[in-house]
Order: sequence, then C-alpha cells, then structure tokens
Amino acid sequence: MKFTQSAFFATALLSFVIINSIDFRTNNSKSIIKSKKFDNYPSDWAWIQRTYPFYKADPNVYLEAINERNKMLSEAGINKSNEAGWEFAGPLNIGGRISDIEFNPLNPEIVYAGAATGGVFKSTDTGVTWFPVFDDQAILPIGDISIDPVNPDIIYVGTGEANGGHNNFPGAGVFKSTDAGNTWENVGLKSTAHIGRIIVDHSNPENIYAAAVGSNFDTSTDRGVYKSTNGGITWTKSLFVSDSTGAIDLIMVPNDPSTLFAAMWERVRRPGRGQSESSYGPTSGIFKSTDYGATWVKLGVDEGLPADDSQVGRIGLAISNTEPFSILAMYTNGGEYSGLYKSENLGSTWAQADPGFHIYDGSANFSWYFGQIRVNPHDPSFVYALDVSFMRSSDGGNSFPLQLGYSGVPHLHVDHHALAFHPNDPNYIISGNDGGINISADNGITWSQPAYLPVTQFYEIALDFNNPERLYGGTQDNSTMRTKTGGIDDWEIIMGGDGFYVNVDFTNPEIIYAEWQWGNLYKSTDGGINWEWARSGINLSDPTNWSTPVIMDPNNSQTLYYGTNRIYRTTNGAGSWNSISSKLTTSNSGLGTITTINVSPVNSRVIYAGTDDSHVWVSSDSSSTWQNISNDLPERWVTRVIPDPNEESKVYVTFSGLKWNDPQPHIFKSYNMGMTWNDISSNLPDIPINALAVDNHKPGQLYIGTDLGAFVSYNDGESWTVLGEGLPAVPVYDLKIHPTENYLAAGTHGRSMYKIDLNNVTSTGSNDKIVVQKFEFFQNYPNPFNPTTTIKFVLGESETENAVILKVYDTLGKEVAELLNDNLKSGTYEVVFKSDNITSGIYFYRLRVNDDSKTRKMILIR
Repeated sequence: MKFTQSAFFATALLSFVIINSIDFRTNNSKSIIKSKKFDNYPSDWAWIQRTYPFYKADPNVYLEAINERNKMLSEAGINKSNEAGWEFAGPLNIGGRISDIEFNPLNPEIVYAGAATGGVFKSTDTGVTWFPVFDDQAILPIGDISIDPVNPDIIYVGTGEANGGHNNFPGAGVFKSTDAGNTWENVGLKSTAHIGRIIVDHSNPENIYAAAVGSNFDTSTDRGVYKSTNGGITWTKSLFVSDSTGAIDLIMVPNDPSTLFAAMWERVRRPGRGQSESSYGPTSGIFKSTDYGATWVKLGVDEGLPADDSQVGRIGLAISNTEPFSILAMYTNGGEYSGLYKSENLGSTWAQADPGFHIYDGSANFSWYFGQIRVNPHDPSFVYALDVSFMRSSDGGNSFPLQLGYSGVPHLHVDHHALAFHPNDPNYIISGNDGGINISADNGITWSQPAYLPVTQFYEIALDFNNPERLYGGTQDNSTMRTKTGGIDDWEIIMGGDGFYVNVDFTNPEIIYAEWQWGNLYKSTDGGINWEWARSGINLSDPTNWSTPVIMDPNNSQTLYYGTNRIYRTTNGAGSWNSISSKLTTSNSGLGTITTINVSPVNSRVIYAGTDDSHVWVSSDSSSTWQNISNDLPERWVTRVIPDPNEESKVYVTFSGLKWNDPQPHIFKSYNMGMTWNDISSNLPDIPINALAVDNHKPGQLYIGTDLGAFVSYNDGESWTVLGEGLPAVPVYDLKIHPTENYLAAGTHGRSMYKIDLNNVTSTGSNDKIVVQKFEFFQNYPNPFNPTTTIKFVLGESETENAVILKVYDTLGKEVAELLNDNLKSGTYEVVFKSDNITSGIYFYRLRVNDDSKTRKMILIR
C-alpha cells in the first residue's frame, strides 16, 4: 500500500487508561495538618510575584503574550507536525481543582467540566471518563460553562477562574463552540479577566448574559453584568456598580426570562497575607432586573437582607426549577459564612433559611473562596452548600445534617466549587472540587471517583537519579506525591498539606525531604512512609515564602540549603541547620523572603540566591561572604538562579513580572558570576518565567517554563521557540532534567506532569527545527484523547525507500492492530486513528524502520 507524505489514515485508535476509584481521603494527611477554622489561606503569592513592585499589571498583558506566542509559531514555521513530542506522565489517579460542571440538558450522557487552569474536558458517558476539548486555545483558566438549552451543541465558556484565590489566573473573555466543543471562537469580553457565570435565555438562546468579576487585584470598569442579543457577536454592559465591584453569580427565573438576579461582590485584593479586609464592601449585594437586564434595583435591608454596612462579601445564588418563586442566597462577610437567606416571592422579602447557622460548621474562614449554594432541580427540599465541606439539606435549607468534610469521606475531596445535576435522575449528581470530579448516585450520601482529570497543579518537582521512573512533586491542594513505577495511574500521596519542594537523596533514594506550605520541612528515611520534623536550628520567626526554597548540593547529598530572609545550611542531612548569611532581603515589600537557591554543579563553594524583592546574591567562598549582583537587573521577583552545569562562572537568572509601566526582560545570563548581565529574552513573549533548565550535554541549549507553556533556545538565548508538541499553553512551574536518561520533566500548574526526550530536541542552527538523523517518532497528539488522535513520524534522508511497520499492542504485549506495513521515502508522515471498537486503557504503538524500532504510549479516555 503506497501513500504520499502527510497522508492521513483512519484506523483503530489506542486508548487511555481508566483508573479504578481509590479512597483519596485515606491518603491525604491534609486532615491532620490543616485546621478548618484556623487555616490561613495562602497570601497572594502568585499575584505578588507577577506584579512586584507596582502590584498592578496591564489588563491586556496575557492577551498580548498569547498573540506574541502565536506569532512566534507562525514566523518560525513551527507547528504540531514538525516538533518533538511531550509525553503525559501523570497523575491520572489524583486530580486537581475543578471550577464548573455542566450536563447537556438533552443528552445527559454528555457532560463538560472546566478546570481552574487546565481547560475544558468532555465526557460522553455521564462523567465516568473524560477527554480535553479546549487544548488548542492559548488560555486555559476556566470560570464557567453554559450550554444552549435549545441546541446543546452550542457551548459558551467564560475564561478566568472566578473564585478569587491566589493562583486564579485571568482569562480572555468568552469562547463559543457550535459543534459540541470540537472548535472554538473567542466572542468577546477579552478584558473582563474572570467570568463567574454565563446564562443562556431558554426562551431566546440569542440572549446571553455574562457575570464578569473583573480583575482580582486592580480597579477596572471591565466588570459587571454584560448582555448579548446575538449569540455573543456583540456585548453591551447591563449592570455596572463600581470599578471594584464585579458580578460573581447570576440566575434567571425559569418561567420568566425577563427577571434576573445578580450577585455583586466588592473585592480588590491587596498584596499581603491578610486579605479579609478587601473581600467585602458596601456595594456588594443582590440586584434584581425585571426587564431583561435593562434596569436593575438593589435589594437590601428593606427586603430583609443584610445592610450595606454589614461587611457583605461574596454571595451565591440558587433558584428552584420546580418552585420558580423560591430563591436562595448564601452570604459571606469577606471571610466566613454569614447567613443563608430565602425568598418565596421572587425577592420581594427574605428571611434566614439557616437559623441554626449549620453551614458555618462545614465552612472555612475563607468562605469567599467557595460561596455557592445549589438547589436540586427535581426536588427543592434538597439544598446543597459548597464550602470546605459538602453539605446537604433535605428541608429546604433549614438544617444541614449531612456534612462531608475532613472526617475522611471515601472518594470525596474537600474544597467544593461546582455541582451539577443529571437532568433526568434526581439522585445523580457530580461534584467538582480541589481533588477533581466525584460522582454520587444517591443524592450525595456516598461517592465514587471513577476517573480523574489530568489537571493537577504542581509547584515543584523532583527526580530520583537512581530510579529514573520515579517522579515526585508538590502540588496545590493535593499534597506531595510520587510514582515509583513511572506509571500515570499509580501515583501516591506521601505527605499532606499543599506540597512544594521535594529533594531525593541521590546516594540513597530512601531519604526524601519534602515540605508543606510556608517551609514546613520534613525528612523521611524509609522512602516516604514515616516523616520527622527537619528544621532544627532554623529560626521559626524568620519570614518564609509560600514556596520556601529547599535544595540539595548536587555534589554532596548531606548538604542542603533552606531560605527564609537569609540562608541556612545543613551538612548532616537536616539533623541541624546553621545560618550562613545575614538578611538578604532589603525591604518589606512582598513577603521579604528568598525565593530561589542553587549551588554550582562545578564547584559547591559557589552558591546563588534570589529574593522576592529583586535581589540576586552570590557567594564564591562557600558562604563566608555574599555579594549583591543585582546591578542592571530589573526590579522584579526572582524566580530562578541557575548555574551552568559545565562552566563555573556562567549563570542564568529568570524573573516573574507582568508589564505595567514598561516591559522588562525576564531572563539574563552572565559569564562572570553575575558581575555583568546580558538580556537574552530575545523574541520571548512578555510573560513571567517560572522555571529554567540548562541542557547537560548541549551547551547553550536552554529550556524555560512560563505562564504560557515551555520554550527552548538552541543558541544560548539568541532566539526562542515553543518546545515540543502535546503540551498545552499551561503555566509551567518547574523543569528538571534527568542526568542519565536525558529527559526533561515539566511540572505544570494545571495539567499535571509531562516529559520530553531531549535526545529528540536538536536544532539545525538555522531555523530551530528538529534535526532528523535516521527517523523520528513523535508522541501522538492529543494525548489523552477521544475520539481521534494523530501519530507523526519523520524519515531521514535516504537514497532508498525504508521498510516501515507501525503496530499497536496492549499492555500484555498482544498485537491489537497493524496500522502500516509499507516501503516509504524520506519525509514526514501522519496517521490519524479513530477509536472504533477499542476499549479504554493503556496501549503501546511501535514504529519499526528497517532494523530500528521505537515505542511510545497512547492513552484514550472514553
């Protein structure tokens, strides 16, 4: 069988593993470490580092960066068909934060879920398995999903998570699909930053309403309720209260689409650890319209609701489909839950629905992070409050006897943000929380987790140098975790809390150092089974960073460094610590902490550090003296200082930062230990750089992780291009290279972990494309996938045709299909697979070219 270059074939599809349900809570020691009422929510860590020192950012900066990234791809002539491929590394048995879930109202087999920073996923089996449908977009934080009730192939997605947390990334407005999620178009509101809710008028689906929260951290007029009368083509502002008051929730009366209620939230966060003072205000409240949003009236104390001066914060709204005159409103006071109010007459009068204050028992001291109430559309006596705990009332909200929280509920994570109801089955509900997707078939009493979405938010990752299959990482909401086999569905939590830095002893991998938030460091000597406190000698009154840097000397595993506002060192494996520097931060801006530490692999006497107030330091005499080497560097939060692995005097530094007054470079290099610096940002988008890795074998080959994915330079920063195919434009927080296996691992903040084989990443020196020696075999894209995916391979230059065989095998080695058996000329080839009659699971596809072969793994989610 002959075919031409870039020919496409439709044959059998390979599949994605479906994981068995596991008991997440039994492994999550969050219940031990974190106290509900006294758990300090993280400071505005993500925003501070991106906006220091102005604490402001151009509202269009991400949109501009997206355009720059797309332009880079276009100018370089690089696309998915000629780049090396990323491989998904897991986890699939531990999830991440879900922001919204919606059932197709006419076909409940179809469900959509939005992830906080991971895009949109689709299920065609009532939420049991999922696959991504939004990865081609360059902005993945999701606020809300809404489906046209008349034509459910029309879907609206509001981007920018709206919960207001420290790592809630902004979006780019509203996206629309008219083909059930296969393709998307941006339809406006690009400057609204965060979308809290989208409502489609069931009587006239051309009428769309969007609740825009606006920027979390700055005043802006791009907030409030917007309306479109032409399916999103154009928008007009329907309700505007103030430049610091956004719309967080919105409901429409089921039998009267002219009547709407909007929850407005006055909230502009300020840098620092205590935020409750800016999470409420007199302009917060419920507004009502009876003329399709043309005019609005604020409801308040005269109707029985809290007064404007009573610290009104976030409000969640719900309305009953079967009792359309009945409305519920859950209030917070800027911090805690402050009351549930109910109206039986479309908002004319209100009364306390939870007089016993039962919801408070299952809430947190940062209830504004959740703040949602739901009513079962089939039976209004069932009311659900979403907070740290999942709470259910069976008497219309008067009491909440079912509270599922930290006590350890099988298959139900804490911290709830979304709840969806099966349109035909009153007992089938799906919860979206910080652990992913949970399903209940008995109206919330028991839960299962049949599949996890690959949306884990990693902060830092680590590799076991002796066991290259072992991957480690610290995550938001899901603790410190690892895989011991390299599998994608067998990750395990080894320490609770939110996880950050992890270090594995390269002489004894049973010794592991891991921390939870604010630098709470522990050590295990039995492979992560038991842990002991490991901060003896560190002054506990020192300020620490949310992600406190803890690193191991690459030449001596007994020596580690720990950063507060100064540097500590241990030479006995954390048995004791000693301060080796004075205070290295020079202001109280931000948190006044060290953000990064590194030791030269060439000479352990050379130590570098960077701070959140823009200072870079070096000691070249094993800490006896420290020199500030920040001259000519921007006043930005330092994210990494990375010494070159082969040249003692060469070092790189990266910065966070979003444009405000003037654009600033984000990466520099020095040939003289930082005495002078050279800007090597070149053609990079103006976007924060979070991570940097320097190739061990190819001098001048650099890899960076940014808020918009990973980039590579083949010429020491003279030019950059997007690295690889298969990795969405998701924030990449950490990069690590395995020294013997030569793969690069990327810890993403929203799409779990990926790996790429660096042996396949080589430049021609002219246009930064991949050099093909004999043949290159790439990861299928997308992966995970459903229902189709593409395999690409490139045959190097040859005077004769190549004997090419492409086959598929299951995990037992049984041949599933022979996809190709032909003689082919040099060139690029693609094969498209269709998932007919292939069960879910892991499969391997092997390409044999003449006498050589390569194998890759494919995964299908149905």
